[in-house]
Amino acid sequence: MIQKKKKPAFKVPNLGFFKSVKARWRKPRGTANKKRMKYRFMGCLPKIGYRNADVIRGNHPSGMKEAFISNMGDLDAQKGITDVVLRFASGIGMRKRKLMEEKAKSMNLRVLNICGTPEEKSNAYEKKQAFMKAKSGSKKKKAPQQMAPAQAAPKMGTAQSKPKAQFQPPRSKGGPVTATK
Repeated sequence: MIQKKKKPAFKVPNLGFFKSVKARWRKPRGTANKKRMKYRFMGCLPKIGYRNADVIRGNHPSGMKEAFISNMGDLDAQKGITDVVLRFASGIGMRKRKLMEEKAKSMNLRVLNICGTPEEKSNAYEKKQAFMKAKSGSKKKKAPQQMAPAQAAPKMGTAQSKPKAQFQPPRSKGGPVTATK
């Protein structure tokens, strides 16, 4: 199996600094743009050298070709092909989808987006809940020690949080205060 090449994430300058700058790619066109001038700290620009080989371009990460199936005719066309994975269209209804999944299973083809019945989905949800409960049960939590009402710490921001300071007039150093010109 041929592996796809690793490539960097091509990001727009100032991506993390401004809310208005979205995570997408736009070619830098400014005359003083540091990314256009290929300053190394600004990150990589997309180039033709990052392109994958023709044989593997557009393949699924598993290395197999991906076939988009939108009806039974598309599924019948995949008969006899073994090095393919199937992705069903989202517009296919539940009844047709079930038939297509069974047919794909009989043809020994892998389906990427299996729908599953509501019962299967609820079973998966229950399994996940049981796992999470078992995981949280393994850590023993200490019961918080309750303080007596007199010892209870006051909440921040309330009037009781700080003792009120008594008013003290400012101290004067020396004689009376006079205005100078």
